[in-house]
Amino acid sequence: MIQGVRLVWTLLFAGFALTAKAQELRVPAFTAYVEPDAEAVNISEQSGVTEWKDGHQKIVWYGKLSAGELSVSLTMSMPKAERSTLRLSIGKQKQYRTIEGSGEERSVDFGAFAIPKNGYQRIELQGVKKSGSAFPNLKTLALNGTAMKNAHFSLVERRNAASVHLSYPIPKEAQVEWFYNEVTVRTTPLWSYYMACGFRRGYFGIQVNSPTERRIIFSIWDSGKEPDKRDLVPDENRVKLLAKGDNVVADSFGGEGTGGHSHLVYSWKQGETYRFLVHAKPEGGFTTYSGYFYFPETQKWGLIARFRAPKDGDYLQGLYSFNENFGGANGQLLRVAEFGKQWARTKEGAWIELTQAKFSHDSHGRTERKDYATGTKQGRFYLSNGGFVENGARYGDSVTRPRSANPMEGTPLPE
Repeated sequence: MIQGVRLVWTLLFAGFALTAKAQELRVPAFTAYVEPDAEAVNISEQSGVTEWKDGHQKIVWYGKLSAGELSVSLTMSMPKAERSTLRLSIGKQKQYRTIEGSGEERSVDFGAFAIPKNGYQRIELQGVKKSGSAFPNLKTLALNGTAMKNAHFSLVERRNAASVHLSYPIPKEAQVEWFYNEVTVRTTPLWSYYMACGFRRGYFGIQVNSPTERRIIFSIWDSGKEPDKRDLVPDENRVKLLAKGDNVVADSFGGEGTGGHSHLVYSWKQGETYRFLVHAKPEGGFTTYSGYFYFPETQKWGLIARFRAPKDGDYLQGLYSFNENFGGANGQLLRVAEFGKQWARTKEGAWIELTQAKFSHDSHGRTERKDYATGTKQGRFYLSNGGFVENGARYGDSVTRPRSANPMEGTPLPE
């Protein structure tokens, strides 16, 4: 009887071990990134990775693994009579495979890799040589083995880093007329928006638009619930431009709600601190919002734009800041900015220093992309998203920074 029970437990344990070892995760190829040129290879949910012609462009996946053994295979296809040699690397470990094209989709085994410790890993595929015009089309990365315990990879088409936010609580009774904040950007990958002064009706910050262009952006949302097309918004719901600064472009926006948009092309620099100020002036059922930027060159506040928002009549509410990666092709890159010092001034002229912040992220940060962080550095709040690094930040965490001496560093309000 005892031997029979022991045999049953042995078989059960062996079955559990085999199951643990055999657990597999199939990662769609369209979740990969291309490095160094994010747009050099075609990646889509329908086709996977295609038009991979330059072997210097690497196809890269990032995900969290446990210490253990990892078996890797790739589902791919290539025309008949073509041949490609590929190299798959994890850390310093490399495996080479030469693939003969058959015109059919097939799985190619790249063997086993030892994962030395828990955490995010980089899985890199590089083209070594080819006989045809392109390397194989890729459909699926299949991962297996004991390293898959508690593994986490994003499996959705969206490759952006999660957007992350800091909200600044204010006293319930406060009627905030002015909101001041500072931003110091530490990393500047393309398609990044570091937003300093956010509020219930709009947002104000700096953006990386291209390798040669950077912008200051100030925008106010229309009333109503039209999500995409501003030409569908009735005139009584539309934000109206009242004034703008020199060389500022003022237009409208859609696709994330609709509203009035303004931007100034301005070569702001990584590592320098920039200052932002928003003013709200309620007038009956309207509120006029003005965005001011402090230009270091002149050491003066300059107006970016002034908009009149209908169906409002309130002072500034819902103060916050955020980091956003608005182009997913380089969503693996780290984005870091420091925010502060923050001050609010009431309509009565009382200054309130905002030393508390609450961390949050968008829905993409709930399950798919958990590489984000927050805290304080040198007396300022910081936010990071992307880079596949984290510091254990959780939705709703509170952060406190030290108090400072003077509101707005003693700079007078604009006239």
